[in-house]
Amino acid sequence: MVSEFMLQQTPVSRVLPAHAAWLARWPTPAALATASPAAALRQWDRLGYPRRAVRLHASAELITAEFGGAVPQSAEVLKRLPGVGTYTAAAIASFAFGKREVVLDTNVRRVLARLVTGNELPPTTQSAAERQLAEDLLPRDGKRAAQWSVGVMELGALVCTTTSPRCEDCPLSARCAWLRLGRPGVSRRRATIAYHGSDRQCRGRLLAVLRNAPGAVPVAALEQAWDDARQRERALAALISDGLVTAESGGWFGLPGDERPSAGTLMAGSDRLE
Repeated sequence: MVSEFMLQQTPVSRVLPAHAAWLARWPTPAALATASPAAALRQWDRLGYPRRAVRLHASAELITAEFGGAVPQSAEVLKRLPGVGTYTAAAIASFAFGKREVVLDTNVRRVLARLVTGNELPPTTQSAAERQLAEDLLPRDGKRAAQWSVGVMELGALVCTTTSPRCEDCPLSARCAWLRLGRPGVSRRRATIAYHGSDRQCRGRLLAVLRNAPGAVPVAALEQAWDDARQRERALAALISDGLVTAESGGWFGLPGDERPSAGTLMAGSDRLE
């Protein structure tokens, strides 16, 4: 479950050390539930999309309170947990518990689109027909189905890639409709949104200040992190709306669960806030 949360929109190479460190600190949902959301956000560090940390923590609390500390095995029940959608629920049920579930990520969708329908890329939005195709191809046995899903994912990630697919190395090339049709189509290119100077970078800077602080900080500490006041205020409002930052009276801000430091602590650390 932890790996599925971390792997959402994040490469495996970045997830591996973060995953190991997370489980070393909190090996069970109950262990994570005893920590604060602020601790989860600090442990998440710079993995990106920090709402995942808050949702994972909330899921751990729910699992501990309602399921005796054991991650549910049913995909339908898993979808009741914060941050667990259709794909994540199916992946956990399949890979952790050997349930027969359609695990349809972007790699699987691309492989099936080329192999069966002859299209270079799948539709932008997932269709009922696409899910039915994946269901029809899935082995009946749950453990074999999990192996199949992993195999197709790896094929898409390593061979049947979005650009420059290695068709000569593909074990399914003789059956591939797209290859048989001469690989028609032109890859859709997503416009790259610049990170430098973006609201996302601003949010990251503000969160970094709060992660590195022992508790809530005055607004002056955040003002030093980003010069553009309008953009900073917009990013801070978004962080508060997302539940990643809490606002306290007197212009103090912290991670969820953080407390305003005492006067003695504040004086001792005042040089860090100047």
